[in-house]
Amino acid sequence: MANATFQIWRGEQGTGSFIEYATPVSEGMVVLDAIHDIQAAQANDLAVRWNCKAGKCGSCSAEINGQPRLMCMTRLNELDLAKPVTVEPMRSFPHHRDLVTDVSWNFRVKKKIRKFTPRRPDAPDGTWRMQQEDVDRVQEFRKCIECFLCQDVCHVLRDHHLHEEFIGPRYLVHAAALEMHPLDTLDRREELRKAHGIGYCNITKCCTMVCPEHITITDNAIIPLKERVMDHAFDPIVKLVGLIKGTTPGP
Repeated sequence: MANATFQIWRGEQGTGSFIEYATPVSEGMVVLDAIHDIQAAQANDLAVRWNCKAGKCGSCSAEINGQPRLMCMTRLNELDLAKPVTVEPMRSFPHHRDLVTDVSWNFRVKKKIRKFTPRRPDAPDGTWRMQQEDVDRVQEFRKCIECFLCQDVCHVLRDHHLHEEFIGPRYLVHAAALEMHPLDTLDRREELRKAHGIGYCNITKCCTMVCPEHITITDNAIIPLKERVMDHAFDPIVKLVGLIKGTTPGP
């Protein structure tokens, strides 16, 4: 059993500093194991959020060596233990204490997106019929565990702090799951363009790279949504049809 050094952010409400801890590590350990050992033996008051330790609850999100990751899914043998391992809270959300951030903004954002509204059942037994390929298309988006790592790495939120103007990649995925659902009847394109700020995304794919569920966020959700929104708002044929029907999108 060898020792490894961890530099863990300690502090409250946005203030604090890295505190260094040395702890024994062994084969098969993940970062969360080391954090728990430090908490038990050296820092009983260390605040850390976790739950399942299986990469399915999304609770233990943090930044490890500057990269947004789940602590329970980051194996120590993936890291260079010859150097101190830094562990700090996510930067895109208000800091609460130590490794814990306030992610409640995300749940308020979700309430702004109009809910799934299905068409009337089209079968005699009161159920619906749809193509399997349509089901498969939106099934990927349902894998999200709401770890908010994609929100954390997004430069619009992380660097520019446009939380009141942009819903972030997690909720663009949620909107895509609704907009692409074969039974949903609502049109959210104008809301995505104006209230939800889809235009701020410049498709760098950083959100896709950090997703622990390997959801193809940019290519399968955000880009198709952008195409729908732009066609609706700026396509001349769509505008002509809108003028005839009296439904032309506003500026």
